[in-house]
Amino acid sequence: MKLLIKNGRIIDPISNTDEVKDLMIEDDKIVAVKKNIEEKVDKIIDAKNCWVVPGLIDIHVHLREPGFEDKETISSGSQSAAKGGFTTICCMPNTNPVIDNKDVVKYIQEKANKEALVNILPIGAITKGQEGRELAAIEEMMEAGICGISEDGKAVMKATLMEEALEVASKLKLPVFSHCEDHDLSNDGVMNEGDRCRELGLKGISPDAEEIIAARDIFLAQKLDVKLHLCHISTQGTVEILRQSKKRDKRITAEVCPHHFTLTEEAVTPNNTNTKMNPPLRTYKDIEAIKEALRDGTIDIIATDHAPHHEREKNLSYVEAPFGIVGLETAVPLVITELVDKGILTPIQMIEKMSTKPAALLGLDKGELKIGKIADVTIINPYEVYDIDINKFASKGKNSPFHGKTVKGKVNYTIVAGKLIVENGELLVDKQ
Repeated sequence: MKLLIKNGRIIDPISNTDEVKDLMIEDDKIVAVKKNIEEKVDKIIDAKNCWVVPGLIDIHVHLREPGFEDKETISSGSQSAAKGGFTTICCMPNTNPVIDNKDVVKYIQEKANKEALVNILPIGAITKGQEGRELAAIEEMMEAGICGISEDGKAVMKATLMEEALEVASKLKLPVFSHCEDHDLSNDGVMNEGDRCRELGLKGISPDAEEIIAARDIFLAQKLDVKLHLCHISTQGTVEILRQSKKRDKRITAEVCPHHFTLTEEAVTPNNTNTKMNPPLRTYKDIEAIKEALRDGTIDIIATDHAPHHEREKNLSYVEAPFGIVGLETAVPLVITELVDKGILTPIQMIEKMSTKPAALLGLDKGELKIGKIADVTIINPYEVYDIDINKFASKGKNSPFHGKTVKGKVNYTIVAGKLIVENGELLVDKQ
């Protein structure tokens, strides 16, 4: 099948391209990128006034399967990803059973091959059962196909065990995704520690809980040839630790989630558990530090930490409700609205942080619109204004604090390996 995308603004960070051209796909490959392609094809997409970009890559997603299929499944999560413009996602290991051996890795891969609409790459646990006592079968999982290791949802509190994990990852050339949280310091807190939590009578989580583990893991990693990646950083202090560390070690990378540059702790109310996430919403000063770090390149990647929950769980009290919000279908409009439109990032920088740099971290031959490459392509209308509606999400999870928020920027088309998955913002195919 031949597919021709006409009149789109081609944005490709690797070639530093940002201009109106056509792009042609034949079967699963990009075969031409130039102006005024005139050729007989099976389908033409008019992308006038739209961005045509490498398929977006989200390195931090919770798909919940196996074990928590009432929250999300590989199928529903992949549909959510496709609607959000993501052609590749990485799923975190805090499932049941935990992704800590080759059998669970193979289960996810087989399920994804049958049901997923996008590429799904499993991340293996650092420790067995994520219990923090002994290392998981990391080499076995790597041979089965994991793209990295993480204990996400918690930190490896024992420094010697984390050091051992980093040494194994160094040998295997696997990235390590660090959830930076000292659990003794977070101490069952539910929101940011400060005046707002005292006003609401809720227990706070100190920024120190994040910053101490970030500093520790950076220190341990700098002695080794290893890719350390800091997940969902949220504080001014972590930004400064990262900035100073990157002067010495360029292998260290970090991500931020859209909620951490969009909302502050002032959004928290006891009856809205969709403002409860970990790390928690912080302060205006933290947001300003994060935006500057995105602008100057200190923060490399934007990821969602998509964390779906069942409505009954989020209807519990603020103390009892689980941490986490969905993010796959709100990421693009939030980045455009909060960062691109406000001059924090250029469009090419946005795509670099949502496609090119994630691909580089994972060692994937993706994140580029080049002849001969697999045709993972996203088409975005950056001008469309609308209100976010959780009832239109493909995700099973509707737990978002952004319901009703007016945003700009909508994913119109998602193409995975040359196959049109989303057209005019709607899913075309259900693999099941």
